[in-house]
Amino acid sequence: MDIVHEEAAGNSSIRESIVTMAMRYLSTDTLLCWAPEVNIHDPINETRKPLRQRQREVAEPIIGYLKASVFPGCDIIPILAPDSIVPVPQPQATKEVIKSWVQNLPPFELAGLERGILATKSLLIATRMVAEWSASQELAAARKAGRERFGIEEATEAASLEVLHQTEQWGEVEDTHDVDNADIRRQLGTVVLLVS
Repeated sequence: MDIVHEEAAGNSSIRESIVTMAMRYLSTDTLLCWAPEVNIHDPINETRKPLRQRQREVAEPIIGYLKASVFPGCDIIPILAPDSIVPVPQPQATKEVIKSWVQNLPPFELAGLERGILATKSLLIATRMVAEWSASQELAAARKAGRERFGIEEATEAASLEVLHQTEQWGEVEDTHDVDNADIRRQLGTVVLLVS
């Protein structure tokens, strides 16, 4: 409502601060930070899939959807090369398209996007949630009929895959991992409520 009231008065400082924050997350998006190809911390003869493979299996369908339905023609690339920890920036054209999309969201979708970003540490996961659940005609038209929506469970898995991978190997810390897991679901539920 603050965005609505501020923009009715001819001011857009809240919108601009959210856009700036969102674009900062793109350069370190959790969905695009994949583990190295060879991870010295993975146990030998492990029957589980390597973390990088799991990350790709979760990230690539989300990225594919965004490239096809929300940001057509954009090239969204992984931030980390297979053998490096130095981030690779997104192409300038991609940044401009995504920034324009964020800037033009209706107030409730923008507020939902902000909540989703803060919950998942990912502009891309939050964008997928907003695109899937938005009541606005433009975003609703991007949804394909007859398939399951990308929801709270899928977004939680995408945002916390690394934690899941670690807890499968080393165990869960009581009153920490379970509380965090419930909290991210609660926060993502507010995204669905805001935008739908």
